[in-house]
Amino acid sequence: MSVTPVDTSSSHILDNPAWAALAGPHAHFAERIGHAARYHQDVAPFYAVCDEDDPRAWGDLAALVGPGGTASVPGVTEAPEGWEVVGTAHGVQLVDTGLRAEPDPEAVRLGPHDVPEILDLVARTEPGPYLPRTIEMGTYLGIRYDGRLVALAGERLHPPGWTEISAVCTDPAYRGRGLATRLVRAVAAGIKERGERPFLHARADNANAIGLYESIGFTLRRRTVFSLVRQTEAAVLEETA
Repeated sequence: MSVTPVDTSSSHILDNPAWAALAGPHAHFAERIGHAARYHQDVAPFYAVCDEDDPRAWGDLAALVGPGGTASVPGVTEAPEGWEVVGTAHGVQLVDTGLRAEPDPEAVRLGPHDVPEILDLVARTEPGPYLPRTIEMGTYLGIRYDGRLVALAGERLHPPGWTEISAVCTDPAYRGRGLATRLVRAVAAGIKERGERPFLHARADNANAIGLYESIGFTLRRRTVFSLVRQTEAAVLEETA
């Protein structure tokens, strides 16, 4: 990556975007117990805690997942006592610092009837998790050639004042035509019309995607991790004793 991360010296809403979304604009998608929340399980796979240093939040998360359950928690690097990290995925968070946002004449708004095609394209291109009701999280745009959906991008996490651009993908047969860039600009146009600012996440090892995003006006803000955590067997036994 060629760009130095922007300043992260003070607390920022994007340090915990899933919680900010679930406690704010996406509260209608939330299942919440105290200081922990998750999206409805057919909307998105993310869980969040209000403060990862607060034992009460982890107690609430335990109640939310149930004995032996697992949770995908963005941003958590170390599990507290009674929990263990069973999987991690490293990523980067980038924010718009100079993106030219503009509608695209070929981009079409996608809806629930398009979900089977979206799921097929996502399965073949693997841009990240996409579930049957992810379409409800925000605006999703696609480009079709000969009636076939060949490129996609849309809105996912929605912390106050910000909207994440996600599910950016192109059918392998149609890559190299700039379709992803066009759709990112088009989705961003809608975000900026609402007075909000776009941001996005990418896998840390996806140098091509990161390079593309930097070239069109995104700046690396921070490196992050998505951790799959679960209660240790001892903690589960103690709770159920």
